[in-house]
Amino acid sequence: MNAPQLDPIVTTDWLAEQLGAADLRILDGTYFLPNIPRDAAAEFASEHIPGAVFFDIDTVKDPENDLPHMLPAPELFSSQVRQMGIGDGDRIVVYDRLGMFSAPRVWWSFRVFGHENVAVLDGGLPKWVTEERPVTDETNEITPGHFTARFNADLVRTFDQVKDNLESGIETLVDGRPSDRFDGSAPEPREGLKRGHIPHSINLTPAQLMNPDSGTFLTVSELASVFENAGIDPTAPVAMTCGSGVAASALSLARYLITGDIAPVYDGSWSEWGGRDDAPAATKPS
Repeated sequence: MNAPQLDPIVTTDWLAEQLGAADLRILDGTYFLPNIPRDAAAEFASEHIPGAVFFDIDTVKDPENDLPHMLPAPELFSSQVRQMGIGDGDRIVVYDRLGMFSAPRVWWSFRVFGHENVAVLDGGLPKWVTEERPVTDETNEITPGHFTARFNADLVRTFDQVKDNLESGIETLVDGRPSDRFDGSAPEPREGLKRGHIPHSINLTPAQLMNPDSGTFLTVSELASVFENAGIDPTAPVAMTCGSGVAASALSLARYLITGDIAPVYDGSWSEWGGRDDAPAATKPS
């Protein structure tokens, strides 16, 4: 029997009721930017939601690519998530320690590799802890699962595709980096990258999509208004970018909440574009 289909985001109330369910897999997808001196794996070891397994986006990646946490080959993704105890029929809920920062990247990765029954915990670990729900430093023995990755190229954009789009203009490119990095007034957290943004892209940050008090997503109608007020038609063809494909995944999730369609993510994002001499950059809003 197939597991019930998850909504793309689930509440802390829902997860608290589901803890211990045989088909539920909880992943801590915490990631910190290179300029933040924190250790996601160590913090997971000291405190996590009971039953959770750590999903390290800097480990589940293409080992042959120097760009940060690029998607691995389907076979490697399958092998790595099997070791997390994940199987094809499982329901997956992802959270992170910053609320809704990197968990959407894990959500998007599973969708890219064909697993639809995956959700993000709305508000993440901060909301869970604020509500005094259980956390632990204990880890459970993991029985490997049987996961089969089925790569969906429609959910990914490459450098060449984004560059071609500069001419065609078919997709609106939305950049999730902070505004000062977008306009070039602040440096990138990774060395060796030029400043600015991909020409004609529009700036929209994940923070604009969240309730400031709870760290949860705005309502669907509010999300649509935020997109529209930024000059983005969420129902038109769009693609998402950011620094390294993390914030872009939160934008993709928000667009999915609005339309039911997953927006593709430029996996290399500014880490690739900003390091290439053949990639033009603008330094003020297009």
